[in-house]
Amino acid sequence: MKKYDIIILTDRRYLDFSNPAPYVQNVLKEDTYIREALEEEGLKTGRLSWDDANFDWSQTKAVLFRTTWDYFDRFDEFSAWLDKVSKQTRLLNSETIIRWNLDKRYFLDLEAKGIYCTPTRFIEKNEKTSLKELHSQTGWEETVLKPCVSGSSRDTFKLNPSIIEDHEAVFKELIQKKAMMLQPFQQNIVLKGEISIMVMGGEFSHAVLKVAKAGDFRVQDDFGGSVQLYHPTEEEIAFAENTVKVCSDELPSYARVDIFTDNDGNLALAELELIEPELWFRICPNAAKLLAAYIKKTHF
Repeated sequence: MKKYDIIILTDRRYLDFSNPAPYVQNVLKEDTYIREALEEEGLKTGRLSWDDANFDWSQTKAVLFRTTWDYFDRFDEFSAWLDKVSKQTRLLNSETIIRWNLDKRYFLDLEAKGIYCTPTRFIEKNEKTSLKELHSQTGWEETVLKPCVSGSSRDTFKLNPSIIEDHEAVFKELIQKKAMMLQPFQQNIVLKGEISIMVMGGEFSHAVLKVAKAGDFRVQDDFGGSVQLYHPTEEEIAFAENTVKVCSDELPSYARVDIFTDNDGNLALAELELIEPELWFRICPNAAKLLAAYIKKTHF
């Protein structure tokens, strides 16, 4: 008999409940909401760091990715762990979905299915090019450069013609290590913010509006951005639900669809988060109950 029904996955930095840092307390609060909701569904639940070498992963029926926020810094190790554990237990979301969603080149698949995404120039590892050449090719003046595999705006730079030359060296260094992507800078994200729409079991649950602090373009609260409950339009909800519906042959248990109004006034996808997105249960605790009920219904 398996010891657990489901393990909530975090990383080792977030195991200590005595850490008083507000950011860590938010992490713990989020995980507590989903843990209590799963237990209300009668599921025996634990919480472990994904790299816990002492736990036999075959002793849980499923694992739920929540706050594994070091995976992009330890990508090779995480990928190997993912391959191993997927053979021992059920992953939520599945290994297939996770591997597809790890790399932002998933935009290409979504565009082929009719989802309007942020225009993107993908730059492969060791590609022989420069930022000056890329800006000339695309015709974009203000841009954002970031890795195809990353999170929390790591190695992300806002560029314009006056500072491109200053960033050529760091670009050359980055492209030797990883694939990158260049996108036109979106003024409306700064002016109006970015909308995150949460979808549980294919259906809208709640949404938040993320707004960058004055003078910045990054909306994450790590960089001083603010988050508030948001009431999306029917068009925005339909966009999010359709994106989740077409992204995979299997329906993700949870998703966060980040959208915005682009420079041309079009509703566009900024990111589709299916691995370990912040879901802001602390703003809408009922969403944790919706996710727990869906997991119980479909996987147990």
